[in-house]
Amino acid sequence: MTQDNEGPRDLTRTMRLLWRTDGAATRGPKPALDVDRIVTAAIEIADADGLAGLSMRKVADRLGVGTMSLYTYVPAKAELVSLMLDTVDGEGVLPHTVAGSWRAKTESWAREDWSFYHRHEWMLHASGRHPLGPNTMRRFDSALRSLADTGLPEDEIVANADVIDTYIRGMARRSVDFRQREASTGVSEDQWWAEHGPMLETHLTGDRFPAVRRVHDAGAFTSDIDSFEYGLQRILDGIEGRIRTLG
Repeated sequence: MTQDNEGPRDLTRTMRLLWRTDGAATRGPKPALDVDRIVTAAIEIADADGLAGLSMRKVADRLGVGTMSLYTYVPAKAELVSLMLDTVDGEGVLPHTVAGSWRAKTESWAREDWSFYHRHEWMLHASGRHPLGPNTMRRFDSALRSLADTGLPEDEIVANADVIDTYIRGMARRSVDFRQREASTGVSEDQWWAEHGPMLETHLTGDRFPAVRRVHDAGAFTSDIDSFEYGLQRILDGIEGRIRTLG
């Protein structure tokens, strides 16, 4: 019985699906269903209901076919999620094609990925190891090409790409968690703090929490600084500093 849990069971089959090397015949009448249609329907469901709301049955219902007919094309939900992730990675502009310096290219990459995660929130909950497909590898290759002009050693280019990617994902997860919490409770972060903040404030005395009290009194907690952009620029400043040491 094919299971719907995560974690691909047949890595070879998944790689063939991702890279479209499954050897399917191309002659004869066009089939009523194909992998791309299945993946598109699955992404639409996950965008609306999250991964928890995605099932092979829901995909089949959306396509107007029997559930068992999907397994001819995609063996299980785990493989389907891998295909979904790779498909989404095919969206947007490849950063190395953006005009300007390595920094402009990297900023484009970060903001594009930030947009991906907010457009497809389920990506942040796709746990486990997923085989890498052509779109994911193309995007990673583009990220490395964006950093190629820095003059950094190749291993540092890979390390910087990892740092940037991890930062984007972590900040997006925080942002999406806030958004989902607001949607589920009907209470925004501002509304929650408006109620909770005054009660907490009575305990934030300067003798017990001097640093917290200092920044609070300076209005730092209500600053309009965009934390994502601020952090991104500081990471890129660090890379620039490293480049100068090699110059």
